[in-house]
Amino acid sequence: MDEELKGPDEVSSDLRLKEEAEEITKRLEHIRHKILVMSGKGGVGKSSVAAYLAVSLAGRGYRVGLMDVDLHGPSIPRLLGLKGNLRPSGLGGKPFPIRYLPKMEVMSIEVLMGDKDAATIWRGPLKGGIIRQFIANIEWMDLDYLIIDSPPGTGDEPLTVAQTIPDAKALIVTTPQEISLADVRKSINFCRKMKMEILGLVENMSGLKCPYCGRTIELFKTMGGMVTAKQEKLRLLGSLPIEPEVVRCGDNGSIDFLGDDSLEYNRAFGQVVDTIEKVLENKGERA
Repeated sequence: MDEELKGPDEVSSDLRLKEEAEEITKRLEHIRHKILVMSGKGGVGKSSVAAYLAVSLAGRGYRVGLMDVDLHGPSIPRLLGLKGNLRPSGLGGKPFPIRYLPKMEVMSIEVLMGDKDAATIWRGPLKGGIIRQFIANIEWMDLDYLIIDSPPGTGDEPLTVAQTIPDAKALIVTTPQEISLADVRKSINFCRKMKMEILGLVENMSGLKCPYCGRTIELFKTMGGMVTAKQEKLRLLGSLPIEPEVVRCGDNGSIDFLGDDSLEYNRAFGQVVDTIEKVLENKGERA
């Protein structure tokens, strides 16, 4: 009866949405863990955490997908020095994401843009459609982890992910100062309202070790993430120091620093990955 009241275009649109929903459900069945990396505000290093988490997990033998849904300011391709386009299927089917490492694939809107400096001026419904297509119309391999890098705040993109991937878990990145933590509390409330499990908090830019005297300089204070985690009864996944070498490599699109065990940043990041493994892979006691 309802279809009799709809025009042909509306019926066709409904069918496309139904088919897309079925494709999304089918694809998500082949992904064991989905992690949405969020932040309350910009400039806290959220994309860096998402990128290096994906690389670290792939380095531990997991099959990892990294999906950049920051449609207005995608950072993932530049952080990783990503080059190339989507790989055609060869059978006329769905394209494959870019293969970055043997066990890591990446998808970002920048891959589809001819001009990397072009602005994407899109409203909510179009953005939601693009994110759903990133799941439904891309031929991801069977994944152990899908890491999703969203823009800061609680707008269309994280909302679409929360509605489209109901079992996604949130990893929230903050810096130690109160102005950042105030926005983090909004992200926490967003997750709770959307009934999205919060995997934990990562405190980034937590002190700078002086290269001359070895003392830690609290540029943005420290321990704010730990205090917030305790107040909100959440897990603190780890605190990452400021590391100039990480900044330099990020600007150059290189991940070479990740192999340097002498960097305090890498030791701290390794503990973050260890904790995520303990929680999601049931390795040892829960953190």
